[in-house]
Amino acid sequence: MEKKEAMRIFEETGALQQGHFLLSSGLHSSQYFQCALVLQYPEYLETFAQEIVDFFREEEIDVVIAPAIGGIVIAQEVGRQLGVRSIFAERENGKLVLRRGFYIEPREKVLVCEDVVTTGSSVQEVLDIVEQHRGYPVGVGAVVDRSGGRVDFDLPFFPVVSLKAQTYKPEN
Repeated sequence: MEKKEAMRIFEETGALQQGHFLLSSGLHSSQYFQCALVLQYPEYLETFAQEIVDFFREEEIDVVIAPAIGGIVIAQEVGRQLGVRSIFAERENGKLVLRRGFYIEPREKVLVCEDVVTTGSSVQEVLDIVEQHRGYPVGVGAVVDRSGGRVDFDLPFFPVVSLKAQTYKPEN
C-alpha cells in the first residue's frame, strides 16, 4: 500500500488527528493516530493486516502477540489471516504480563503486532515477555511507525506506514 493511500484512509476515518496529545510514552505531539477509528472498519483492518502478513509470509509463525489495548485488534486479524493463535499482554501493576490463561510455549515462533509505534517501549516489553517464556521472536509488525525508522528492535520490523512525527519532551 502506498503511504499516500494509507494517509488518505487515516484522514477519511478521523484516525489521524491534529491538536495537542500526551502519548503513552510520556512525550507530547501535535499529531495523533487513533488507530481504533480506522481499524473499526473491517475492510481497512483486513487490508492493513494483509500488508503485515505479506511481509512475514515466509516466516513460520506459531502465535501473534500484542500489547493491550491498541495492538489487540490488528494482532487478532493478523493471527486470523495466518491461521494461528493471537494473544495479548496487559498491564498489571504498571508492567505488561500474560494473563487470562495466555501462554507462549518454549521455542514457539512469535510475531509481535502493534497499532502505533513511537518509542517502541511497549513492543520491547512484549519482546521481553516472549524471551522470558523462551519463545522465539521472528519480527514486529505495526500499522504505523511514528519514529520514521528510528526504532530498532534488532528484528525484522514492518510498519504499513512509516513517518517521522514531531514529538516533544514534557518540559518543552
